[in-house]
Amino acid sequence: MIKLAFRRIWEQKWLTRGLLMLLTIIILLPVVVTFLYSFFSPEEISAFMKTRGSADATKWMEIKLVPNMFSLNQYYEVLIRDMSVLKMFVNSVGYTVAILLGQAVVIPMMAYALSRFKFRGREALFFVILLLMILPFQVTMVPNVLTLRSLGLLNTPWAVVLPMWFTPFYIFLMRQFMLALPKDLYEAGQMDGAGTIRCYWQITLPVCRPVIGAAVALSFADCWNLVEQPMTYLTQRTDLQPLSVMFNQLAANSKGNEFAGATLYMLPALFIYLYFMKDILAGLQLTELK
Repeated sequence: MIKLAFRRIWEQKWLTRGLLMLLTIIILLPVVVTFLYSFFSPEEISAFMKTRGSADATKWMEIKLVPNMFSLNQYYEVLIRDMSVLKMFVNSVGYTVAILLGQAVVIPMMAYALSRFKFRGREALFFVILLLMILPFQVTMVPNVLTLRSLGLLNTPWAVVLPMWFTPFYIFLMRQFMLALPKDLYEAGQMDGAGTIRCYWQITLPVCRPVIGAAVALSFADCWNLVEQPMTYLTQRTDLQPLSVMFNQLAANSKGNEFAGATLYMLPALFIYLYFMKDILAGLQLTELK
């Protein structure tokens, strides 16, 4: 009986692993194909893109993973000859860095104030944050446009950067984690003469490193994939558009270098996820300290 039970557990583990591996292959297949197509020549990619929409429903579509000739011309076109994709890539980097730096200053302090201090209107403020968190961008778009226009920030990079500094979800995420911190930590710090600011810098932030790492990784994905905000706030400044907005145009007007641009676009997000992977898993669990 014991051997039979262990055998069933072993078979279930292999079945689960097999299903997870199959799911992983399906998810990673577009990424792998994009990477492989980036080494095709621009002429071969242009010819391939012209075949879109001509597939025969009665036949399997041919998937070509090996180029006729290995080429780095796509990367040469993107990085050296045609600077439009590289310029939009730099725009994406600028928006992401500016947003993350602003969030690093604003969001932990707001979460610290909402989790530790009791003041009039705290619950109402937190309710507003929860309300904004569940509202889609389409609902808050018009008020944001009117506010940015009155401030003179519309069609400027600040129109994209400034609203993202106050993203409600990350305030909620960090506030919930800080609520689980034991009061003994702050009491011990106060006994050593630490004030509010010192407790924030030397106690709260170091202990909250997992959730901060998770917030950075998730926020990077949001910032790196901005589409609706630039299209709404930068209607008259196409030169300030990030690469995420221009991909549809690159695919519609194929120059044969869109797969190299897509590969360069995916790499930063991949590296950020791999670096913060443990923090994402630890931070989202919101485990209590003991």
